[in-house]
Amino acid sequence: MSWIQQLYETYNNCQTTIGYSGEKGVRPLLPICHITTQAHIDIVIDRDGRFRRANLVNDKDDAVTIIPCTEGSASRSGKKPENHPLCDKLQYISGDFSVYGGIVTVGFINDPEEPYRKFVESLSGWSNSKFTHPKIEAILKYIQQKTVIRDLIDFKILLVGTDGKLISKEKIEREKNTTDIFSVINPQYDAFVRWIVEIPDIQEARVWKDKSLWNSWINYYLSTKENDSLCYVTGEEKILTTNHPKYIRKQGDGAKLISSNDTSGFTYRGRFTTDQQACSVSLEASQKSHYALSWLISRQGYRNGNLAIVAWATSGVMVPQPTEDIFSMLGMEELKAESPETAYTAQELAVKLKMKIAGYGKELGSTSKVVVMGLDSATKGRMAIIYYRELDSSDFLERINEWHQSCAWLHEYRSVTVQKSENTRFERRYVPFVGAPAPNDIAEAAYGTNKKGKFFVDERLRKVTIERILPCIVEGQQIPRDIVESAVRKATNRIALEEWQWNKSLSIACALFRKSNGKESYDMALDLERNTRDYLYGRLLALADSLEEWALNEAHEKRETNAARLMQRFAEHPCSTWRTIELALTPYKARLGSKSKSRLKMIDEVIASFKPEDFLNDRRLSGEFLLGYHCQREFLRHGQSKSEHSDYED
Repeated sequence: MSWIQQLYETYNNCQTTIGYSGEKGVRPLLPICHITTQAHIDIVIDRDGRFRRANLVNDKDDAVTIIPCTEGSASRSGKKPENHPLCDKLQYISGDFSVYGGIVTVGFINDPEEPYRKFVESLSGWSNSKFTHPKIEAILKYIQQKTVIRDLIDFKILLVGTDGKLISKEKIEREKNTTDIFSVINPQYDAFVRWIVEIPDIQEARVWKDKSLWNSWINYYLSTKENDSLCYVTGEEKILTTNHPKYIRKQGDGAKLISSNDTSGFTYRGRFTTDQQACSVSLEASQKSHYALSWLISRQGYRNGNLAIVAWATSGVMVPQPTEDIFSMLGMEELKAESPETAYTAQELAVKLKMKIAGYGKELGSTSKVVVMGLDSATKGRMAIIYYRELDSSDFLERINEWHQSCAWLHEYRSVTVQKSENTRFERRYVPFVGAPAPNDIAEAAYGTNKKGKFFVDERLRKVTIERILPCIVEGQQIPRDIVESAVRKATNRIALEEWQWNKSLSIACALFRKSNGKESYDMALDLERNTRDYLYGRLLALADSLEEWALNEAHEKRETNAARLMQRFAEHPCSTWRTIELALTPYKARLGSKSKSRLKMIDEVIASFKPEDFLNDRRLSGEFLLGYHCQREFLRHGQSKSEHSDYED
């Protein structure tokens, strides 16, 4: 139960952030006994329960509404869903729902008034208790008048046909982009209503943002519970629950981490006689833990399909995520205002990363604990913890820093959207950066295929790859050899990918090979002193590719070079393939004439660096040749200045 204990502690440390965060797309940290839902209609009443006005909720972000709930209503489903205590769909709050042709849930067909009666009953219990609230009393007075549907029709929120009944979308003529009830919900009788109660002495009229109302419901609901027993999380006598929250990874996610409703199977039978013996968790501990987890995933976690990964400090301080690359971690979007063509150097980024890590360390302190947790589900109803580690904050930050330093390489696959001037369109521009690739990008580089100009990876394979990379980052484990080899093979198969895809695969393969061969201390800059066979062959291929590309550009021809087409074959049989590539360079040497003199001199010097037996050896090249290729290519692009590399000038 360690994970639930850590989440419970995190929730208690983040009490000040309960409620709406104001961050777009981030789910709020919920008060216990509450959930969020999407509202469609606001109804405004006064303190005496008189209808004032109503409006549609068109903004999806504003539609996210915190509402009181019971254990049953929080996970309601089936033919007769349990009502929420305060805000709900029209069939529950409207005494005149059936009068205007509203269709109730199938379980209520024999008694269409049942949903309304139960709603009034539950709201009356709250209103008549010592935990009542002025807004609750006003709402109860209003719904008891049984005029909700009529008022919404009169205010042009709900639409009716000639027969005075609620009309379907198919039977009404609507212009395109019309803003009406059907633009937010269809059918309209499924609309969810929330309340605004205007009371002169109370500033916050919106019930979903009134903290005093949240506390009123929490106190009332807990007072109705009597099932006190030992909570395995807190070690105290508290109200227990067997109905644990869902919607953990996202809204609408039905999978649960704790579920014991299988009384006929083998979930707990054979060891225990009751579900409480198997798992005894209090309502407070369960909801605080699950709400904290859903908030953390939404706020700072990684999510792809059913897979969710999040790292957090129990103190509530933000920490770097192991699923991020350095571009995301350092907020490199700031490069929009700078020159996108110029990459940060490795030294500059190392300093920036060190400062960032130091900032995290200062905020976390020496006693904070960091937890890394991964979730996945094979079915819609059950979720599993696929990865869980608790670390001291200093150890976690040290391992994050080590990963980004030891697996760093120059990449050019991240982009920003820039606008040169007010009158020009926004354009996408690739931004070079030096750092470790993100696990998701590693999965694409190792197993991705070109599908309509995009990387396609089977989602199961993507998830498994990310899961396998995670311990390499968090625990410092060695990168699995098959992932490195797959990335290297993908990078050598140049003609199977588009140019940007191949560049991404190439730089990530270099990063992984460098990381997996850390004892070699490979430099990201061209190493003129490294005379290993594979590295030199990589340099040769880059020089031949560059020479032919130069000649093609001079002639305004656009096609693949021979070096590009034969790259995969070159990786398998370098010596024999080099003869083919070298002979194919003859017409391009003639086309360039004396301009190719320095490039040819480089080729001769690289060949002279080989040991004769290495050059004539036709065995398969390792991933090291990609490092030589990439370093030589970058040198030719950016590093060949007379002041720094005069040895290569004529």
